Amino acid sequence: MNLIFQSNQYLLKRQVFALTGKFRFYNPAGNLVLFSEQKMFKLREDIRVFSDESKTQEVLMVKARQIIDFSAAYDVVDSTTAQKVGALRRKGLASMLRDEWEILDVDDQVVGSLFEDSMGLALVRRFLSNLVPQNYDITMGTDRVADLKQNFNPFTYELNLDFSMDVNHRLDRRLGIAAGILLAVVEGRQS
Repeated sequence: MNLIFQSNQYLLKRQVFALTGKFRFYNPAGNLVLFSEQKMFKLREDIRVFSDESKTQEVLMVKARQIIDFSAAYDVVDSTTAQKVGALRRKGLASMLRDEWEILDVDDQVVGSLFEDSMGLALVRRFLSNLVPQNYDITMGTDRVADLKQNFNPFTYELNLDFSMDVNHRLDRRLGIAAGILLAVVEGRQS
């Protein structure tokens, strides 16, 4: 696996008022390690992730299976090997009140969950104010393996991805990074 995906912490940044969705991932030292640019107005999400802004080395692909799907599933593929890593599937009705996703393995078996940590704060965000930062947990079975926490910043969407509690590396970091991108895309549509 690429060394880019070996870190336990990343900071994802997306400009709020940009015409295109540009996502930048930084390591704890503040170095850019991943870059993605979402094409706007596509009927079917097809997000490519590169090792830098020159976009010469594609390292990850996140692609929606269908054009419009309330319970959308997104395949995550390692671009360097063309191997599917797993998938993320949004839990349709459950996500109306609080974002919930299933993490799937390469055979589409559920192996984990991604969800907003507080139903109360999720409701406040949806109906009263999107100024309350989001916080997500990723679990594999009963173990919490990641914390994805949004920083409050009115000009930039910032999401801290922390995998440090996953000491046994149960969650493939590529799936965790894809989850961060999908959360930023969903947040971009909701705000």
